Amino acid sequence: MTDAVKVGFVPFSAPARGTLVAFCDDRLEFGPATEKVLGDAIGLVKRAAETNQFKGKSAAALDILAPEGLKAKRLIVMGVGKLVDIKDTDFLKLGGAAAGKLAAGNGPVTVVAELPGGAMKPAQAAAIASGIRLRAYKFDRYKTKKKEGEERTLRADVSLAVDDTAAARKAFLPNAQIVDGVIVARDLVNEPPNVLFPVEFARRATQLRKLGVGVDVLDVTAMKKLGMGALLGVAQGSARPGRTVIMRWNGGMRGNQPLAFVGKGVCFDTGGISIKPSGSMEDMKGDMGGAACVVGLMHALAARKAKVNAVGAIGLVENMPDGNAQRPGDIVTSMSGQTIEIINTDAEGRLVLADVLWYVAKKFKPKFMVDLATLTGAIMVALGTEYAGLFSNNDELAERLTKAGLATGERVWRMPLGPEYDKQIDSQFADMKNTGNRHGGSITAAQFLQRFVDGTNWAHLDIAGTAMGAPKTEINQSWGSGFGVRLLDRLVADYYER
Repeated sequence: MTDAVKVGFVPFSAPARGTLVAFCDDRLEFGPATEKVLGDAIGLVKRAAETNQFKGKSAAALDILAPEGLKAKRLIVMGVGKLVDIKDTDFLKLGGAAAGKLAAGNGPVTVVAELPGGAMKPAQAAAIASGIRLRAYKFDRYKTKKKEGEERTLRADVSLAVDDTAAARKAFLPNAQIVDGVIVARDLVNEPPNVLFPVEFARRATQLRKLGVGVDVLDVTAMKKLGMGALLGVAQGSARPGRTVIMRWNGGMRGNQPLAFVGKGVCFDTGGISIKPSGSMEDMKGDMGGAACVVGLMHALAARKAKVNAVGAIGLVENMPDGNAQRPGDIVTSMSGQTIEIINTDAEGRLVLADVLWYVAKKFKPKFMVDLATLTGAIMVALGTEYAGLFSNNDELAERLTKAGLATGERVWRMPLGPEYDKQIDSQFADMKNTGNRHGGSITAAQFLQRFVDGTNWAHLDIAGTAMGAPKTEINQSWGSGFGVRLLDRLVADYYER
Protein backbone atom coordinates (compact mmCIF):
# COMPACT_ATOMS: atom_id res chain seq x y z
CA MET A 1 0.00 0.00 0.00
CA THR A 2 1.11 3.54 -0.77
CA ASP A 3 0.85 5.06 2.70
CA ALA A 4 3.38 7.56 4.04
CA VAL A 5 1.98 8.34 7.48
CA LYS A 6 2.11 6.55 10.81
CA VAL A 7 -0.53 7.70 13.28
CA GLY A 8 -0.45 7.11 17.03
CA PHE A 9 -2.05 8.46 20.19
CA VAL A 10 -0.44 10.13 23.22
CA PRO A 11 -1.85 11.81 26.35
CA PHE A 12 -2.43 15.56 26.45
CA SER A 13 0.56 15.87 28.75
CA ALA A 14 3.00 14.57 26.12
CA PRO A 15 5.40 17.28 24.89
CA ALA A 16 4.68 18.70 21.44
CA ARG A 17 7.49 18.14 18.97
CA GLY A 18 8.16 19.43 15.48
CA THR A 19 4.84 20.76 14.21
CA LEU A 20 1.93 21.42 16.55
CA VAL A 21 -1.68 21.44 15.30
CA ALA A 22 -4.42 22.94 17.46
CA PHE A 23 -8.14 23.52 16.85
CA CYS A 24 -10.09 26.70 17.61
CA ASP A 25 -13.65 27.85 17.00
CA ASP A 26 -14.94 30.96 15.25
CA ARG A 27 -14.25 33.01 18.43
CA LEU A 28 -10.60 31.92 18.39
CA GLU A 29 -11.11 30.00 21.60
CA PHE A 30 -9.30 26.76 22.49
CA GLY A 31 -9.94 23.85 24.83
CA PRO A 32 -8.30 23.82 28.27
CA ALA A 33 -5.64 21.25 27.41
CA THR A 34 -4.76 23.18 24.25
CA GLU A 35 -4.48 26.41 26.21
CA LYS A 36 -2.08 24.70 28.56
CA VAL A 37 0.06 23.50 25.65
CA LEU A 38 0.05 26.93 24.00
CA GLY A 39 0.65 28.91 27.16
CA ASP A 40 1.75 32.46 26.43
CA ALA A 41 1.71 31.71 22.68
CA ILE A 42 -2.07 32.29 22.70
CA GLY A 43 -1.36 36.00 22.51
CA LEU A 44 0.80 35.38 19.46
CA VAL A 45 -2.07 33.45 17.86
CA LYS A 46 -4.50 36.32 18.48
CA ARG A 47 -2.13 38.84 16.89
CA ALA A 48 -1.38 36.57 13.91
CA ALA A 49 -5.08 35.90 13.41
CA GLU A 50 -5.84 39.61 13.29
CA THR A 51 -3.00 40.25 10.84
CA ASN A 52 -4.06 37.37 8.57
CA GLN A 53 -7.81 37.99 8.97
CA PHE A 54 -8.18 34.44 10.26
CA LYS A 55 -11.73 33.91 11.56
CA GLY A 56 -11.62 30.27 12.64
CA LYS A 57 -13.88 29.08 9.85
CA SER A 58 -14.16 25.32 9.40
CA ALA A 59 -11.00 23.86 7.77
CA ALA A 60 -9.36 27.29 7.53
CA ALA A 61 -5.77 27.37 8.80
CA LEU A 62 -3.40 29.84 10.43
CA ASP A 63 0.24 28.84 9.91
CA ILE A 64 2.88 30.28 12.24
CA LEU A 65 6.55 29.42 11.76
CA ALA A 66 8.98 29.40 14.68
CA PRO A 67 6.30 30.49 17.18
CA GLU A 68 7.77 32.41 20.08
CA GLY A 69 7.20 30.73 23.43
CA LEU A 70 6.75 27.22 22.02
CA LYS A 71 9.24 24.41 21.62
CA ALA A 72 7.41 23.39 18.44
CA LYS A 73 9.02 24.67 15.26
CA ARG A 74 5.68 25.35 13.65
CA LEU A 75 2.14 25.99 14.86
CA ILE A 76 -0.90 25.37 12.71
CA VAL A 77 -4.23 26.53 14.09
CA MET A 78 -7.18 24.85 12.37
CA GLY A 79 -10.61 26.43 12.53
CA VAL A 80 -13.68 24.33 13.23
CA GLY A 81 -16.29 27.08 12.80
CA LYS A 82 -19.21 27.37 15.20
CA LEU A 83 -19.27 24.53 17.72
CA VAL A 84 -23.03 24.11 17.40
CA ASP A 85 -22.66 23.48 13.66
CA ILE A 86 -20.06 20.69 13.86
CA LYS A 87 -21.29 17.32 12.60
CA ASP A 88 -19.67 13.90 13.06
CA THR A 89 -18.89 13.84 9.34
CA ASP A 90 -16.76 16.99 9.73
CA PHE A 91 -13.94 15.37 11.70
CA LEU A 92 -12.69 13.27 8.79
CA LYS A 93 -12.51 16.43 6.67
CA LEU A 94 -10.77 18.37 9.44
CA GLY A 95 -8.10 15.69 9.63
CA GLY A 96 -7.65 15.84 5.88
CA ALA A 97 -7.47 19.62 5.86
CA ALA A 98 -4.84 19.53 8.61
CA ALA A 99 -2.77 17.00 6.65
CA GLY A 100 -2.96 19.28 3.63
CA LYS A 101 -1.26 22.04 5.62
CA LEU A 102 1.42 19.65 6.85
CA ALA A 103 2.67 18.90 3.35
CA ALA A 104 6.34 18.23 2.79
CA GLY A 105 7.24 18.03 6.47
CA ASN A 106 9.43 15.13 7.49
CA GLY A 107 9.52 15.89 11.20
CA PRO A 108 7.17 14.71 13.95
CA VAL A 109 3.69 16.18 14.24
CA THR A 110 1.48 16.53 17.32
CA VAL A 111 -2.23 17.16 16.82
CA VAL A 112 -4.13 18.23 19.94
CA ALA A 113 -7.47 16.43 19.54
CA GLU A 114 -9.55 18.87 21.52
CA LEU A 115 -12.34 21.33 20.80
CA PRO A 116 -12.99 24.50 22.78
CA GLY A 117 -15.70 22.61 24.61
CA GLY A 118 -13.29 19.89 25.74
CA ALA A 119 -11.61 16.70 24.56
CA MET A 120 -12.81 15.09 21.35
CA LYS A 121 -14.68 11.83 21.70
CA PRO A 122 -12.62 8.75 20.79
CA ALA A 123 -14.58 8.30 17.55
CA GLN A 124 -13.95 11.93 16.62
CA ALA A 125 -10.23 11.64 17.26
CA ALA A 126 -10.21 8.43 15.21
CA ALA A 127 -11.89 10.27 12.34
CA ILE A 128 -9.23 13.02 12.51
CA ALA A 129 -6.54 10.33 12.28
CA SER A 130 -8.29 8.64 9.34
CA GLY A 131 -8.62 11.95 7.52
CA ILE A 132 -4.90 12.58 7.92
CA ARG A 133 -4.01 9.19 6.43
CA LEU A 134 -6.45 9.51 3.54
CA ARG A 135 -5.20 12.98 2.62
CA ALA A 136 -1.54 11.97 2.91
CA TYR A 137 -1.88 9.24 0.29
CA LYS A 138 0.07 9.78 -2.91
CA PHE A 139 0.78 7.39 -5.78
CA ASP A 140 4.29 8.24 -6.97
CA ARG A 141 6.05 4.88 -7.08
CA TYR A 142 7.04 5.28 -10.73
CA LYS A 143 8.67 8.70 -10.32
CA THR A 144 12.45 8.47 -10.24
CA LYS A 145 12.94 12.23 -9.98
CA LYS A 146 10.91 14.97 -8.38
CA LYS A 147 10.97 18.62 -9.33
CA GLU A 148 11.72 21.17 -6.65
CA GLY A 149 8.60 21.77 -4.60
CA GLU A 150 6.79 18.78 -6.12
CA GLU A 151 7.00 16.67 -2.97
CA ARG A 152 3.96 17.99 -1.18
CA THR A 153 2.89 14.81 0.58
CA LEU A 154 3.09 14.46 4.33
CA ARG A 155 5.85 12.02 5.33
CA ALA A 156 5.81 11.96 9.09
CA ASP A 157 4.91 10.29 12.33
CA VAL A 158 1.74 11.92 13.62
CA SER A 159 0.73 11.78 17.28
CA LEU A 160 -2.78 12.73 18.32
CA ALA A 161 -2.86 14.07 21.86
CA VAL A 162 -6.08 12.77 23.42
CA ASP A 163 -7.77 12.50 26.79
CA ASP A 164 -7.98 8.68 26.77
CA THR A 165 -5.32 6.99 24.63
CA ALA A 166 -6.70 3.46 25.10
CA ALA A 167 -10.20 4.48 23.99
CA ALA A 168 -8.84 6.40 21.02
CA ARG A 169 -6.72 3.45 19.87
CA LYS A 170 -9.70 1.13 20.18
CA ALA A 171 -11.88 3.51 18.14
CA PHE A 172 -9.20 3.99 15.51
CA LEU A 173 -8.37 0.33 14.88
CA PRO A 174 -11.35 -0.48 12.63
CA ASN A 175 -11.06 2.96 11.01
CA ALA A 176 -7.42 2.27 10.18
CA GLN A 177 -8.37 -1.02 8.55
CA ILE A 178 -11.05 0.67 6.47
CA VAL A 179 -8.49 3.29 5.39
CA ASP A 180 -6.17 0.42 4.42
CA GLY A 181 -8.97 -0.89 2.20
CA VAL A 182 -9.39 2.53 0.55
CA ILE A 183 -5.65 2.67 -0.11
CA VAL A 184 -5.72 -0.82 -1.63
CA ALA A 185 -8.46 0.36 -4.01
CA ARG A 186 -6.63 3.60 -4.86
CA ASP A 187 -3.41 1.76 -5.63
CA LEU A 188 -5.23 -0.60 -8.00
CA VAL A 189 -6.95 2.21 -9.90
CA ASN A 190 -3.76 4.25 -10.17
CA GLU A 191 -1.58 1.43 -11.51
CA PRO A 192 -0.68 1.64 -15.23
CA PRO A 193 -2.40 -0.91 -17.50
CA ASN A 194 0.83 -2.55 -18.61
CA VAL A 195 1.41 -3.45 -14.95
CA LEU A 196 -2.14 -4.23 -13.83
CA PHE A 197 -3.77 -6.50 -16.40
CA PRO A 198 -6.34 -9.24 -15.59
CA VAL A 199 -3.93 -11.98 -14.53
CA GLU A 200 -1.91 -9.60 -12.34
CA PHE A 201 -5.07 -8.07 -10.86
CA ALA A 202 -6.25 -11.56 -9.95
CA ARG A 203 -2.87 -12.35 -8.38
CA ARG A 204 -3.10 -9.24 -6.19
CA ALA A 205 -6.60 -10.21 -5.08
CA THR A 206 -5.21 -13.55 -3.86
CA GLN A 207 -3.14 -11.61 -1.31
CA LEU A 208 -6.38 -11.31 0.69
CA ARG A 209 -5.83 -14.91 1.72
CA LYS A 210 -3.37 -13.57 4.30
CA LEU A 211 -6.37 -11.98 6.06
CA GLY A 212 -8.43 -15.17 6.00
CA VAL A 213 -10.37 -14.47 2.81
CA GLY A 214 -11.02 -17.47 0.59
CA VAL A 215 -10.06 -16.58 -3.00
CA ASP A 216 -10.83 -18.60 -6.13
CA VAL A 217 -9.66 -17.54 -9.58
CA LEU A 218 -11.58 -18.74 -12.65
CA ASP A 219 -9.46 -18.91 -15.80
CA VAL A 220 -10.70 -18.94 -19.39
CA THR A 221 -11.22 -22.70 -19.41
CA ALA A 222 -13.34 -22.54 -16.25
CA MET A 223 -15.38 -19.61 -17.58
CA LYS A 224 -16.02 -21.39 -20.88
CA LYS A 225 -17.24 -24.41 -18.97
CA LEU A 226 -19.64 -22.16 -17.03
CA GLY A 227 -20.88 -20.58 -20.26
CA MET A 228 -19.73 -17.03 -19.53
CA GLY A 229 -20.01 -16.01 -23.17
CA ALA A 230 -20.76 -12.35 -22.46
CA LEU A 231 -17.60 -11.77 -20.41
CA LEU A 232 -15.43 -13.88 -22.70
CA GLY A 233 -16.72 -12.01 -25.74
CA VAL A 234 -15.22 -8.81 -24.33
CA ALA A 235 -11.95 -10.51 -23.40
CA GLN A 236 -11.37 -12.26 -26.73
CA GLY A 237 -9.83 -9.22 -28.42
CA SER A 238 -6.91 -9.02 -26.00
CA ALA A 239 -3.68 -10.98 -25.92
CA ARG A 240 -4.10 -10.96 -22.13
CA PRO A 241 -6.72 -13.51 -20.97
CA GLY A 242 -9.61 -12.59 -18.71
CA ARG A 243 -10.24 -13.81 -15.20
CA THR A 244 -13.09 -13.93 -12.69
CA VAL A 245 -12.14 -13.77 -9.03
CA ILE A 246 -14.42 -14.88 -6.20
CA MET A 247 -13.53 -13.75 -2.66
CA ARG A 248 -15.31 -15.06 0.45
CA TRP A 249 -15.21 -13.71 3.99
CA ASN A 250 -17.06 -15.85 6.53
CA GLY A 251 -17.24 -13.74 9.66
CA GLY A 252 -20.93 -14.22 10.39
CA MET A 253 -23.06 -17.08 11.62
CA ARG A 254 -22.57 -20.32 9.75
CA GLY A 255 -25.33 -20.81 7.23
CA ASN A 256 -26.35 -17.14 7.11
CA GLN A 257 -26.92 -15.80 3.62
CA PRO A 258 -23.91 -13.80 2.45
CA LEU A 259 -23.95 -10.23 1.22
CA ALA A 260 -22.54 -9.97 -2.29
CA PHE A 261 -20.49 -7.22 -3.93
CA VAL A 262 -19.68 -7.38 -7.63
CA GLY A 263 -17.19 -5.20 -9.47
CA LYS A 264 -16.53 -4.36 -13.11
CA GLY A 265 -12.84 -4.89 -13.80
CA VAL A 266 -12.01 -3.68 -17.30
CA CYS A 267 -8.29 -3.19 -16.79
CA PHE A 268 -8.05 -1.17 -19.98
CA ASP A 269 -10.85 -0.11 -22.30
CA THR A 270 -10.06 0.99 -25.83
CA GLY A 271 -13.70 0.59 -26.76
CA GLY A 272 -12.82 -2.45 -28.86
CA ILE A 273 -13.84 -2.29 -32.53
CA SER A 274 -16.07 0.68 -31.60
CA ILE A 275 -12.85 2.39 -30.62
CA LYS A 276 -12.82 5.44 -28.41
CA PRO A 277 -11.32 8.80 -29.44
CA SER A 278 -7.64 9.01 -28.53
CA GLY A 279 -8.04 12.05 -26.28
CA SER A 280 -7.79 10.98 -22.63
CA MET A 281 -7.90 7.30 -23.52
CA GLU A 282 -5.12 6.84 -20.95
CA ASP A 283 -7.78 7.36 -18.30
CA MET A 284 -9.32 4.04 -19.31
CA LYS A 285 -6.80 2.28 -17.07
CA GLY A 286 -9.30 3.23 -14.35
CA ASP A 287 -12.21 1.35 -15.89
CA MET A 288 -11.72 -1.27 -13.20
CA GLY A 289 -12.65 1.09 -10.35
CA GLY A 290 -15.59 -1.11 -9.37
CA ALA A 291 -13.41 -4.20 -9.05
CA ALA A 292 -10.82 -2.18 -7.12
CA CYS A 293 -13.51 -1.10 -4.66
CA VAL A 294 -14.66 -4.69 -4.12
CA VAL A 295 -11.10 -5.84 -3.36
CA GLY A 296 -10.60 -2.88 -1.01
CA LEU A 297 -13.92 -3.59 0.71
CA MET A 298 -13.09 -7.26 1.22
CA HIS A 299 -9.73 -6.18 2.68
CA ALA A 300 -11.50 -3.85 5.11
CA LEU A 301 -14.12 -6.40 6.17
CA ALA A 302 -11.55 -9.13 6.76
CA ALA A 303 -9.00 -6.88 8.47
CA ARG A 304 -11.54 -5.58 10.98
CA LYS A 305 -13.06 -9.08 11.29
CA ALA A 306 -16.55 -7.95 10.35
CA LYS A 307 -19.24 -10.19 11.79
CA VAL A 308 -20.84 -10.94 8.46
CA ASN A 309 -20.62 -13.39 5.59
CA ALA A 310 -19.63 -11.59 2.40
CA VAL A 311 -18.82 -12.51 -1.18
CA GLY A 312 -16.79 -10.27 -3.47
CA ALA A 313 -16.77 -11.09 -7.19
CA ILE A 314 -14.90 -9.27 -9.96
CA GLY A 315 -14.81 -9.85 -13.70
CA LEU A 316 -11.42 -8.90 -15.15
CA VAL A 317 -10.85 -8.26 -18.86
CA GLU A 318 -9.15 -5.96 -21.34
CA ASN A 319 -11.30 -4.54 -24.17
CA MET A 320 -8.96 -4.44 -27.16
CA PRO A 321 -9.52 -4.14 -30.95
CA ASP A 322 -7.42 -6.90 -32.49
CA GLY A 323 -8.44 -9.27 -35.30
CA ASN A 324 -10.14 -11.61 -32.86
CA ALA A 325 -12.22 -8.92 -31.15
CA GLN A 326 -15.99 -9.18 -31.16
CA ARG A 327 -17.80 -7.01 -33.70
CA PRO A 328 -20.93 -4.90 -33.71
CA GLY A 329 -23.60 -7.30 -34.92
CA ASP A 330 -22.18 -10.34 -33.11
CA ILE A 331 -24.54 -12.27 -30.86
CA VAL A 332 -23.20 -13.85 -27.67
CA THR A 333 -24.83 -16.21 -25.21
CA SER A 334 -24.52 -15.25 -21.55
CA MET A 335 -24.19 -17.68 -18.66
CA SER A 336 -27.90 -17.15 -17.98
CA GLY A 337 -28.71 -18.51 -21.44
CA GLN A 338 -30.01 -15.14 -22.58
CA THR A 339 -28.59 -13.95 -25.90
CA ILE A 340 -27.18 -10.48 -26.47
CA GLU A 341 -26.72 -8.62 -29.74
CA ILE A 342 -23.59 -6.48 -29.68
CA ILE A 343 -24.48 -3.03 -30.97
CA ASN A 344 -21.46 -1.18 -29.63
CA THR A 345 -18.34 -2.95 -28.33
CA ASP A 346 -17.68 0.02 -26.05
CA ALA A 347 -20.72 -0.98 -23.99
CA GLU A 348 -18.61 -3.80 -22.58
CA GLY A 349 -18.80 -3.40 -18.81
CA ARG A 350 -22.40 -4.53 -18.61
CA LEU A 351 -21.45 -7.71 -20.52
CA VAL A 352 -18.79 -8.49 -17.94
CA LEU A 353 -21.17 -7.81 -15.06
CA ALA A 354 -23.99 -9.82 -16.63
CA ASP A 355 -22.16 -13.12 -16.27
CA VAL A 356 -20.64 -12.37 -12.86
CA LEU A 357 -23.99 -11.22 -11.41
CA TRP A 358 -25.69 -14.38 -12.69
CA TYR A 359 -22.90 -16.59 -11.32
CA VAL A 360 -23.10 -14.99 -7.86
CA ALA A 361 -26.90 -15.03 -7.73
CA LYS A 362 -27.09 -18.71 -8.65
CA LYS A 363 -24.11 -20.03 -6.68
CA PHE A 364 -24.38 -18.07 -3.42
CA LYS A 365 -28.06 -17.00 -3.26
CA PRO A 366 -27.07 -13.82 -1.39
CA LYS A 367 -29.24 -11.61 0.77
CA PHE A 368 -28.53 -8.88 -1.76
CA MET A 369 -26.06 -7.95 -4.49
CA VAL A 370 -24.48 -4.53 -4.96
CA ASP A 371 -22.51 -4.04 -8.13
CA LEU A 372 -20.13 -1.15 -8.77
CA ALA A 373 -18.99 -0.07 -12.20
CA THR A 374 -17.48 2.86 -14.03
CA LEU A 375 -20.25 2.13 -16.49
CA THR A 376 -21.53 5.18 -18.36
CA GLY A 377 -20.56 8.72 -19.24
CA ALA A 378 -24.29 9.41 -19.12
CA ILE A 379 -24.29 9.29 -15.33
CA MET A 380 -21.83 12.19 -15.27
CA VAL A 381 -24.14 14.18 -17.53
CA ALA A 382 -26.92 13.56 -15.03
CA LEU A 383 -25.08 13.88 -11.69
CA GLY A 384 -21.66 15.36 -12.39
CA THR A 385 -18.91 14.01 -10.17
CA GLU A 386 -20.43 14.63 -6.75
CA TYR A 387 -22.80 11.65 -6.55
CA ALA A 388 -22.72 8.09 -7.84
CA GLY A 389 -25.84 6.88 -9.59
CA LEU A 390 -27.92 4.37 -7.62
CA PHE A 391 -30.34 1.98 -9.27
CA SER A 392 -32.16 -0.70 -7.31
CA ASN A 393 -35.04 -3.15 -7.34
CA ASN A 394 -35.36 -2.93 -3.54
CA ASP A 395 -36.42 0.21 -1.69
CA GLU A 396 -34.94 -0.82 1.67
CA LEU A 397 -31.52 -1.51 0.19
CA ALA A 398 -31.61 1.77 -1.75
CA GLU A 399 -32.57 3.72 1.37
CA ARG A 400 -29.77 2.11 3.41
CA LEU A 401 -27.20 2.87 0.72
CA THR A 402 -28.37 6.47 0.62
CA LYS A 403 -28.01 6.83 4.40
CA ALA A 404 -24.58 5.19 4.37
CA GLY A 405 -23.56 7.61 1.64
CA LEU A 406 -24.62 10.63 3.68
CA ALA A 407 -22.79 9.27 6.74
CA THR A 408 -19.52 8.75 4.87
CA GLY A 409 -19.65 11.56 2.33
CA GLU A 410 -19.62 9.00 -0.50
CA ARG A 411 -23.02 10.08 -1.70
CA VAL A 412 -25.41 8.28 -4.05
CA TRP A 413 -28.50 9.51 -5.84
CA ARG A 414 -31.29 7.13 -6.77
CA MET A 415 -32.22 7.01 -10.44
CA PRO A 416 -35.30 5.40 -11.99
CA LEU A 417 -35.81 1.92 -13.36
CA GLY A 418 -38.89 0.74 -15.25
CA PRO A 419 -40.15 -1.47 -18.06
CA GLU A 420 -40.65 1.61 -20.23
CA TYR A 421 -36.89 1.66 -20.79
CA ASP A 422 -36.70 -1.97 -21.89
CA LYS A 423 -37.84 -1.19 -25.42
CA GLN A 424 -34.54 0.61 -26.00
CA ILE A 425 -32.57 -2.60 -25.47
CA ASP A 426 -34.96 -5.10 -27.05
CA SER A 427 -33.39 -6.71 -30.12
CA GLN A 428 -35.00 -8.11 -33.27
CA PHE A 429 -32.25 -10.72 -33.54
CA ALA A 430 -31.51 -11.72 -29.92
CA ASP A 431 -33.06 -11.47 -26.47
CA MET A 432 -31.58 -8.01 -26.02
CA LYS A 433 -29.09 -5.47 -27.32
CA ASN A 434 -26.14 -4.38 -25.22
CA THR A 435 -27.00 -0.69 -25.58
CA GLY A 436 -29.91 1.56 -26.44
CA ASN A 437 -29.95 5.06 -27.89
CA ARG A 438 -28.22 8.06 -26.34
CA HIS A 439 -31.17 9.10 -24.17
CA GLY A 440 -31.17 7.73 -20.62
CA GLY A 441 -27.95 5.81 -21.23
CA SER A 442 -27.19 5.11 -17.58
CA ILE A 443 -30.77 3.93 -17.01
CA THR A 444 -30.85 1.51 -19.95
CA ALA A 445 -27.48 0.13 -18.80
CA ALA A 446 -28.99 -0.58 -15.37
CA GLN A 447 -32.10 -2.03 -17.04
CA PHE A 448 -29.78 -4.41 -18.90
CA LEU A 449 -28.04 -5.50 -15.69
CA GLN A 450 -31.36 -6.11 -13.94
CA ARG A 451 -32.03 -8.94 -16.41
CA PHE A 452 -29.18 -10.92 -14.84
CA VAL A 453 -29.93 -10.68 -11.10
CA ASP A 454 -32.45 -13.55 -11.13
CA GLY A 455 -34.84 -11.80 -8.74
CA THR A 456 -32.17 -11.17 -6.08
CA ASN A 457 -32.38 -7.91 -4.12
CA TRP A 458 -29.92 -5.78 -6.03
CA ALA A 459 -28.42 -2.32 -6.35
CA HIS A 460 -26.21 -0.97 -9.10
CA LEU A 461 -23.82 1.90 -8.43
CA ASP A 462 -22.57 3.75 -11.51
CA ILE A 463 -19.32 5.27 -10.21
CA ALA A 464 -17.97 6.62 -13.52
CA GLY A 465 -17.84 10.15 -12.11
CA THR A 466 -16.56 9.37 -8.62
CA ALA A 467 -14.00 6.53 -8.87
CA MET A 468 -11.40 8.27 -11.02
CA GLY A 469 -10.52 11.81 -11.96
CA ALA A 470 -13.10 13.23 -9.55
CA PRO A 471 -12.55 16.67 -8.00
CA LYS A 472 -10.00 16.75 -5.19
CA THR A 473 -11.37 16.90 -1.65
CA GLU A 474 -10.06 17.38 1.88
CA ILE A 475 -9.50 13.63 2.16
CA ASN A 476 -8.49 12.72 -1.39
CA GLN A 477 -5.89 14.25 -3.67
CA SER A 478 -5.48 11.07 -5.73
CA TRP A 479 -6.69 10.44 -9.28
CA GLY A 480 -8.06 7.11 -8.12
CA SER A 481 -10.33 7.90 -5.18
CA GLY A 482 -11.16 4.45 -3.78
CA PHE A 483 -14.82 5.50 -3.85
CA GLY A 484 -17.22 2.93 -2.44
CA VAL A 485 -15.06 1.20 0.16
CA ARG A 486 -16.15 3.42 3.05
CA LEU A 487 -19.72 3.58 1.74
CA LEU A 488 -20.20 -0.18 1.58
CA ASP A 489 -18.32 -0.89 4.79
CA ARG A 490 -20.69 1.54 6.53
CA LEU A 491 -23.69 -0.21 4.93
CA VAL A 492 -22.47 -3.52 6.33
CA ALA A 493 -21.60 -2.15 9.77
CA ASP A 494 -24.84 -0.23 10.28
CA TYR A 495 -27.36 -2.79 9.02
CA TYR A 496 -25.99 -6.30 8.54
CA GLU A 497 -23.44 -7.28 11.18
CA ARG A 498 -24.80 -9.56 13.87
